[in-house]
Amino acid sequence: MSDSEEHHFESKADAGASKTYPQQAGTIRKNGFIVIKGRPCKVVEVSTSKTGKHGHAKCHFVAIDIFNGKKLEDIVPSSHNCDVPHVNRTEYQLIDISEDGFVSLLTSDGNTKDDLRLPTDDTLLGQIKEGFDSGKDLVVTVQSAMGEEQICALKDVGPK
Repeated sequence: MSDSEEHHFESKADAGASKTYPQQAGTIRKNGFIVIKGRPCKVVEVSTSKTGKHGHAKCHFVAIDIFNGKKLEDIVPSSHNCDVPHVNRTEYQLIDISEDGFVSLLTSDGNTKDDLRLPTDDTLLGQIKEGFDSGKDLVVTVQSAMGEEQICALKDVGPK
């Protein structure tokens, strides 16, 4: 190969930051996070069975999907690794709510973020619309994991 040859690589990958990390099933506790059937979930119940005749204690996880609230279950040998999602919570100030259900948020560096929908949870949705219509300064908490984002909490900072 000579130095004059050029190589062109087509890459559709991101920076290589993984959406999950491995953790031994026996070390995952209640209120922790776990990936079940490809969905990021919060663990609500963990039970561990005794070692059977084939030598593996098993962990039975009951977890709730952090984005759609569905209950999922999984049974994994306690010595095996499970995927655990990287879950981040970020606070943004609410600027505007559009007619089509998208929100406009102010990031900490002064830019706007316009790609998030209003939450599907009716009580949170009601609180956001009510607070916004009455002119309060609202700060929403956005939870993100595995490439998905959703508004999960609301804080009232006071009147504008």
